[in-house]
Amino acid sequence: MQAARSKMSTKRKFVADGVFYSELNELLTRELAEDGYAGVEVRTTPHRTEIIIRATRTQNVLGEKGQRIRELTSVVQKRFDFADGAVELYAERVQNRGLCAQAQAESLKFKLLGGLAVRRACYGVVRFVMEASAKGVEVIVTGKLRGQRAKAMKFCDGYMIKTGHAGQVYTDTAVRHVLMRQGVVGIKVSIMLPQDPKGVIGPKIPLDDVVTILEPAPEPTAAEIAAQVAAAEAAAAAQAAAAAQMMAAPEPAAADPAMAAGF
Repeated sequence: MQAARSKMSTKRKFVADGVFYSELNELLTRELAEDGYAGVEVRTTPHRTEIIIRATRTQNVLGEKGQRIRELTSVVQKRFDFADGAVELYAERVQNRGLCAQAQAESLKFKLLGGLAVRRACYGVVRFVMEASAKGVEVIVTGKLRGQRAKAMKFCDGYMIKTGHAGQVYTDTAVRHVLMRQGVVGIKVSIMLPQDPKGVIGPKIPLDDVVTILEPAPEPTAAEIAAQVAAAEAAAAAQAAAAAQMMAAPEPAAADPAMAAGF
């Protein structure tokens, strides 16, 4: 696969990378849904391809003595024609699952499959996300919720930006389809992440409409100003005296080279 990619054009390479990511994400979503699957990251190096699986329960992803991760590695290697040792799978734990839209969408999906009422399940997700220091959350559930008539229910809390660059950077969105007995129910979870200067739980860049007013520096008192002026005058006088002393000092007579030689 790597040899074929090196020969293709740039446009075909980007398309092939997108198809590879989509198919890999679909495979892992179906396989690791019950283990809190929260996304995948593909890192390509000249020697091998590293696939980092983000999940809330990494121990279940690894399996007993790493058996499950080895099985997934074998499946990916055979499906995408990787050479032996050219692909490696790793599991990474989600630091704050309350700020991960995919984890919350999976959680809501299994709550609905378990028979929990829609309102109770959605309000539980909204409360959990807001307690995880999120700025805002929106949960939309559509389909045959009660009765034969399909409808949509929306549950919101906090502050949510949907347009512009901030909507792309600050909003984490996930969509899931729940195969209920009465039909397919759609779930969409959107989380507005908080701003984090370290970039751990949210974006580093601040929002455009956030204005931070800095406190002015304290003004010095009259006594402090007088002391500063006196200190500056004293330093200037000392410098002038040193310069005058250096000018008044006689220059040492130049040594006669004949005298130094002993003649």
